[in-house]
Amino acid sequence: MDREKVTIICRCNDVTLEDILKAIESGIDDFELLRKKLKIGFGPCQGRGCLVIAARLFARKTGRNLGEIISNYTFRPPLVPIPVKYFTRGGEK
Repeated sequence: MDREKVTIICRCNDVTLEDILKAIESGIDDFELLRKKLKIGFGPCQGRGCLVIAARLFARKTGRNLGEIISNYTFRPPLVPIPVKYFTRGGEK
């Protein structure tokens, strides 16, 4: 049984390399629009695992500067997930 190889870029939202390439080929020429359409960086990791990879792909395929693409995106706190128990009364560290 042959299985097609699939490269997952965003594990939180199951976005594949093929999904990104198809979206760019369909005419999406803005990284923020691509991100919103495919929900890249919208999962629990908030883009820590996929954003730079997706941005590099976008830059390579569109001929844009990676620095400009990434500079428009900011990570929102918390950068590291914090257990809810630390926000409740009496939570211990």
